[in-house]
Order: sequence, then structure tokens, then C-alpha cells
Amino acid sequence: MSNTAVNLALSSAAMDGAKRQERKEVDVLLIGAGVMSATLGTWLQELEPDWSIEMVERLNDVAVESSNGWNNAGTGHAALAELNYTPQKADGSIDIAKAVAINESFQMSRQFWAHHVQKGNLQDPKSFIHTTPHMSFVWGDANVDFLRKRFQALQKSTLFRGMRYSEDRDQIAQWIPLVMKGRDPQQKVAATWTDMGTDVNFGEVTRQLIAALEKKTHFRLRMRQEVRDLVRLNDGRWQVTLMNLDTSEQRTLITRQLFIGAGGAALPLLQKSGIPEVKGYAGFPVGGSFLVTENPDVVAQHMAKVYGKASVGAPPMSVPHVDTRVLDGKQVLLFGPFATFSTKFLKQGSLLDMFGAMNTSNLLPMMQVGLKSFDLVKYLVDQVLQSDADRMEALRAYVPQAKQEDWRLVTAGQRVQIIKNDELEGGVLRLGTEVVTSADGSISALLGASPGASTAPPIMLELMAKAFPEQMRSPEWQTKIRAVIPSWGRKLNGDVALTEKVLADTSRILQLEYEPVITSHAANDEARITAHVVGK
Repeated sequence: MSNTAVNLALSSAAMDGAKRQERKEVDVLLIGAGVMSATLGTWLQELEPDWSIEMVERLNDVAVESSNGWNNAGTGHAALAELNYTPQKADGSIDIAKAVAINESFQMSRQFWAHHVQKGNLQDPKSFIHTTPHMSFVWGDANVDFLRKRFQALQKSTLFRGMRYSEDRDQIAQWIPLVMKGRDPQQKVAATWTDMGTDVNFGEVTRQLIAALEKKTHFRLRMRQEVRDLVRLNDGRWQVTLMNLDTSEQRTLITRQLFIGAGGAALPLLQKSGIPEVKGYAGFPVGGSFLVTENPDVVAQHMAKVYGKASVGAPPMSVPHVDTRVLDGKQVLLFGPFATFSTKFLKQGSLLDMFGAMNTSNLLPMMQVGLKSFDLVKYLVDQVLQSDADRMEALRAYVPQAKQEDWRLVTAGQRVQIIKNDELEGGVLRLGTEVVTSADGSISALLGASPGASTAPPIMLELMAKAFPEQMRSPEWQTKIRAVIPSWGRKLNGDVALTEKVLADTSRILQLEYEPVITSHAANDEARITAHVVGK
């Protein structure tokens, strides 16, 4: 062996040894081994490969809580089917702004995943993403009128071209035979359908991204580590006290950048930091359960994610849906969610979580939300008191001929909805996710729920803009980011050519089905809208 080869081998061994040693300081500490931390760690490794990064997790594996495939709906949220993203305004018109923003964000996620498939950080795309039509389905005059208006409003955006609408029962039965079989022939129904939807196993995405990070010299994953304290040092860095839950040994780690991606536990951890930006924030935990069938005869009759209209008072994440899922390599069918209530902030949390997060700054907003949310309280009480027969009745509203012996109940994950103080409205319950960052950008956390994991890559870009403003403005970072997300900084909505290129390129790399939409866009082209109304 040559001297050069020997020196390289010794150097490599030395680096491996240094990595194994107990670190006292790191550039970035990621709390929580879920999809958000995995995504941020992957971004930072791409942008600054020499930065030292440590990820700590309280449990004994990654992607066990909200990111786990069985703990969420697995919808690649692109606002193709979710009716709560297109609220009806007081004048009867439909507001599509949120739907457009979410769709734009999901296209960025597709580009991020496609890039890492090409780099080998994500393996066979079929292991984590599948083409699955997305549909909205409603019944009754008022709901049909709403869906028709929603469809027409979405057609004014280039992002929703190719969506089809129908009130024709035969056409809808072709799309979703299981949902239409045995349905009251007098019931007025309507549906939208698009083949651009996806089913995503975010647990698998998380596991593969973290596995790729673990191969890097400057990254370390530590399990069974619980954060006991956070203290800001005089130089602006953070001293984090961690306990090994297996040995009860404590250690301290100093970091210049701290990210809390711990799902429902993010709020109490952020409160430990004492930063003023977290004042007024509270959490409202809502759990969920699903009915699932693995009967191949039933599963084979349904290939779509079908979203309906939420009950009055239901939290945004409780919109009923009949979902085709691919979990553990097997296609199954889920219906739900059925809301459950627990004061835990995590599925494997403590019943004291909600009370522990209460303080003098958020008690009033929580009380105000409680006083204004009678419908929500009634909904949760009704859900908690449901029997097996009640849940089957809810299922049969969507799958009329469902047999109880084919379905079993599974407990999904916990979600913590954001409660915050609004200057005009007082305490409000917020939909979606929210990045909270200290004024100096040294500590950040992600709070909230859906669309969450579906838009993790752009959410982490938003976070990095707050945490690393100088680097995000640098030509070096911007060039690297555009190599991952070519459309970054440009709007897809209104740009048909760019939209088609993004969809075509990511579909090819992610092995998704895609057929270009060749119709031209015109905001008020009623002929084009009518052409997509099937069965009319």
C-alpha cells in the first residue's frame, strides 16, 4: 500500500473516531427524529456539508410519532381534494388563495424528493410515493352547489388544470365504485377527480433521509435522549441538557443553532427556552383513529383519496376521507379520522402535557377559544362517546355496503392545533403549521398540524430564511437551493410551461403517472371549464 493510501486510511479512521467521541459542541442541534428534522438536516448537509449536526430523539427509533405512516393520512397535500382549504366567503364566493399556496408548496416538495432520489439519499420511489387520484365527494343541494363553485374557482388557477367535475352518478361510480355501490339513487351527489394526487409514506421518507445523513462524517443521531433544560449563553449559543433514558446519565451540549421538530412536544420545549416570541401560544391536542380494511376484495374496489365535508365544529384535521394507502408494502383502505381527546401532546406522551404547557401568557387565549368554540367542544364530546356502531354508521355514509367484519379500528397520532393571541380577535385556533423563531434566529420550532409533512421542504426554507438570513441571501446558497428546487423563487400559478415542466420532471424521477394537460389557460374561459364538467 502506498504512503498516500496509508495516510488516507489513517485520516479516515481518525475522523470516524472523532465522530464516535462524545461531542461537547455542535453547529446545529435537531430535537426530534421526524420528517421536519430529517428535512432540515438534509437541507443543511446539502448547503453546508462541513457543519456538525446532531439529532436527538426521546424514543428508540425514528419516525415513530406523527411522521409514522400509520399515524397520518399519507395525503400528499396539494389542495386537490381538501375542502377546508377553499372556504366559502360571506358573499358566497370561494377563496382559493390557501389552496394555491399549498399546491405551490407541494410542487416544491416533489422537486426536493426527486433531487434526493437522484442523489441516492432516497431509494426506490415506489417505497414512499404512489400516484393516487384525489377526489372531493359531497351530497345534498347545498354541498353540491359549494363543490361546483369550488371547481369553477379552482379552474382560474393553472395549478388545477385537468381537474374534472361531475354530478353524473354513472361517471362517479366509474371513479369510486365502492362509494357509489348501494347508495340511495335519489341522493344528489357531486365529485371532482384529478389524477395528479399522491399517497406518501412520510415515515419512509424520514427513515431514508436520516439513514443517508448517518453516512456523513459530521452528522450524529442519538436515541433515547430527553431534553431536560435549555439555557441561552451570553454569547448567544444554547446549552442543552439531555438525559439518556436508558442509563439516566445527563450530558450538556452547546449549539449555535437549535431546531425543535418534536411534533406536539415542540411547544413545551420552546417554552423552556424563555424566548418572548412564544408568549401567548398554547396547544389544543386532538387525537384520531381510523377504520382500516385489508380485505383484498374491498381494497381492490377503491383507488383514490376521497375527501368529504367536515362536520359542524370539527377541527380542520378531522375532515372525513376514504383513503387508499400503501403501508409496509401493502395496499390498504382507511376511513376517518374519528376524533379522540387526550391531554397528551404526543401519542407516547404524558397526560400532563396540556397542563404543563399552560402559563400566564396563554391562559386567556385558551379561555377565549373555549368560550367561542361550543361547536368544537360538542363535536369532540360526540366523537369520544361514539360506539363501534356509530363509527360504522359514519363509514356507511361513504361506503354504503361496508361490513363490520371487514374493518378494524386503529389509533392514529396526536396533533396539537395552535392557539395564539390575535390583536383583533383575541384567542384564536389556527389551521396549519407555523414557524416560531427567536429574534436572533438561534432557536426555531415548528408548531401546528396539516399540511405539515407534505410541505416540509418549503417550510424548512422559510425557517432557514429566519435562522440563516445572510446565508439565504448569498449566491452560494441560492445556487445550491435552485439545484434542488429549480422553480424556487418563481410562481408556478399562471406559468403553464413551468408547471408542466415541474410536473413532468418530478413524475419521471418519482415514477408517478402523469399526462400533460394540453388545454390553454384563460381565467374566464367558461368553455374550458364546461369541457371538464363530466356527465353534464
